Amino acid sequence: MTRLFTSFCALVIATGAFAQAGYRPAPENLQSRSQFADCRFGIFLHWGLYAMLAQGEWAMTNHNLNYREYEKLAGGFYPSKFDADAWAEAFRQAGARYVCFTTRHHDGFSMFRTAQTPYNIVDATPFARDAVKELADACHRRGLRVHFYYSLIDWWREDAPRGRTGLGTGRPAEKEDADAYFDFMKAQLTELLTQYGDVGAIWFDGIWDQDENPGFDWRLGELYGLIHKLQPGCLIINNHHLAPFEGEDAQAFERDLPGENTAGYSGQEISRLPLETCQTMNGMWGYKITDQNYKSAQTLVRYLAGAAGRGANLLLNIGPQPDGALPAAALERLDSMGRWLRANGETIYGTQAGPVSPRSWGVTTRRGDKIYVHILDWPDEELFVPVRDERIRQAVRFADKRAVAFSQDKAGVTLRLGEKPAGADCIVELTVGK
Repeated sequence: MTRLFTSFCALVIATGAFAQAGYRPAPENLQSRSQFADCRFGIFLHWGLYAMLAQGEWAMTNHNLNYREYEKLAGGFYPSKFDADAWAEAFRQAGARYVCFTTRHHDGFSMFRTAQTPYNIVDATPFARDAVKELADACHRRGLRVHFYYSLIDWWREDAPRGRTGLGTGRPAEKEDADAYFDFMKAQLTELLTQYGDVGAIWFDGIWDQDENPGFDWRLGELYGLIHKLQPGCLIINNHHLAPFEGEDAQAFERDLPGENTAGYSGQEISRLPLETCQTMNGMWGYKITDQNYKSAQTLVRYLAGAAGRGANLLLNIGPQPDGALPAAALERLDSMGRWLRANGETIYGTQAGPVSPRSWGVTTRRGDKIYVHILDWPDEELFVPVRDERIRQAVRFADKRAVAFSQDKAGVTLRLGEKPAGADCIVELTVGK
């Protein structure tokens, strides 16, 4: 993931290389977009050789590790506790509907069997198993959609174009060869889209690495065209922190809900495409042994509801341990979120952003004639909700269907809430009708 965000809108304007020109999504793609928007909750997994250093996924460039020394990590990578079925079952029980896995991160190590480089989990490690295939199969067996993260940059490959990161890894500059590198990426993407069943999305990261090189061509038209040809229903999501380019099927936001920009990555215009915000459970994406600052289950539930109230999915990240186990703190939070979703999922899954834009007290979601008022910050015994142009026939607490007294005028509805209940999210169900 990125560390800094430098806007490079001029780069986008100056080149047509950022679009799949004339893109018209296939019917399968439109169906995938709808299914994606209904999911509302996915799990992100940052796992690779960097887990062994326990310093996060950027350790290679942050510490200027020589690429020939870094690659020696592969010889000791044996995650004996990796159990794809246990992972997938934990995600299903948590209420997630899809999983996005880092097939190749910026350190250049492929977590799947690939004929394009021996630097992969099957050929370079004593583990010698295809983690991507095992996880994809486990997810498919449980009805979880599979998304693949794929880095556009590479701090290990000698032919990879140099950007502003990974400059201290010792690769010889004379070996840089953009044509060879793009051929490599297209061949790997072909493998990912032909060997692992239905792929819900390819999730790109790294365009921002060339923000100081305005003439650089990422050849996204070629990459996007290849993906949509191989699997027309596969969505393309690109974490470039800008408004979507032509050929993309959903819009990503990093560490912020759409419309917010506290982390400095998400000031872009909100599109009409399906939306997804990615967030960490603790502070890092990849495993970091000193980072035990996990967000509480209540905070994560509120973030999930806040995303749904903005018409977005939450892609919640976990950094698995070097031994292949999921951290106990992450499993505890998944369990809590699963229990909450089993009770309240109706107000999240398959909903749209409600008629009231996000407020300091919370958000609204909607399904048919039901408006769900998610009260995340209890303001008072009464709450004014500006639902206009619709008659409220009934108001009840979603948890137990107890009636909530209310009054309505042209400006909206006032709910008489009474005593504050326990929990992360008090949900009031409004039924509208004539």
